[in-house]
Amino acid sequence: MKKSKTKCIGILTAGGDCPGLNAAIRGVAKAALSEYGMKVIGFQDGFRGLVENRTIILNDSSVSGILTLGGTLLGTSRDKPHKMLMGGEKMDMTQAAADNVRRHQIDCLVCLGGGGTQKNAMRLHEKGGVDVLTLPKTIDNDVAETDVTFGFDTAMNIATEAIDRLHTTATSHHRIIVCELMGHDAGWLALGAGIAGGADVILIPELPFDLDVVAEHLLERRRNGKRFSIIAVAEGAEAKDGLTAAGGGRSSNAEGTGPPVQEPHASRLTRELQRLTGIEARVTSLGHVQRGGAPSPTDRLYCTLLGTKAGELLADGRYNVMVAIKGGRCEAVPLEKVAGKKKLVPKDHPWVHAARLVDTCLGN
Repeated sequence: MKKSKTKCIGILTAGGDCPGLNAAIRGVAKAALSEYGMKVIGFQDGFRGLVENRTIILNDSSVSGILTLGGTLLGTSRDKPHKMLMGGEKMDMTQAAADNVRRHQIDCLVCLGGGGTQKNAMRLHEKGGVDVLTLPKTIDNDVAETDVTFGFDTAMNIATEAIDRLHTTATSHHRIIVCELMGHDAGWLALGAGIAGGADVILIPELPFDLDVVAEHLLERRRNGKRFSIIAVAEGAEAKDGLTAAGGGRSSNAEGTGPPVQEPHASRLTRELQRLTGIEARVTSLGHVQRGGAPSPTDRLYCTLLGTKAGELLADGRYNVMVAIKGGRCEAVPLEKVAGKKKLVPKDHPWVHAARLVDTCLGN
């Protein structure tokens, strides 16, 4: 075994579940255990498990065979240490989290998660004095300072396959079909899957769309003898007039009593396009299907690269950084450059340019 400055690490997965979490846990743990002889303690259900001191010891056998499995063996949650619901009240549990790290004599806490997790890890370091190291996870691909996040490739594959399948039913019935994909603030998933799936219209949060422009594009396709159209839309896409793709309004329940019911995602957009074009339209929302199941080979590779790089950094005593993928290599990025920032689709991104060149309407 190689000499290591780190003797014991904690590891947790936080935020939404995502393909590749188990593969990343495996990468970190195997490198830490077999190469550097570290002790590895897993905290269950994200930061809540850290606060409640719910742990499991990770060894070689517990992380064997999990490379291809979806989900996370540690469990996850969206709880934040500084704003955690305890006994019906929101409380700052930062000190309790820090105390549990020290109780287990953990040198560094490894946090796997997206943008929120990066911020929570940074806050735990600044306010609780805990050394941390993070890995970038999210199907939205919106974590700053990394070329790609793990989970994105799998989700894009799933979304692309869904769009491929929608083509056959759209063609058969001569319909407009709107496929709503995840992405509140960032349109990477809708843009990538839309291009790969040959969507005729792609709507993303970074490019506010004009509903009349979209409708005219659909009508022009019909006039040119194209009897169907596929629209890939991110849930956070918004029209210039304020119409949102994700449930733009509220409606009363069937009896007209009780609280209003949230309109289904993208249904208002679909209804408006049917009204403007006179073409029958349907909506499909993939929802959590996009982040379920086994990780793709590419995500398994990314997770192994990120996890083993994390092991090397921990052995060298490099803390308070995020392991990023840049130019095909893994490198450490200071966490303060990542926390609180988002990587959005630039208006001049090559994907945007390519979409326009194949006559994809982006709504503007």
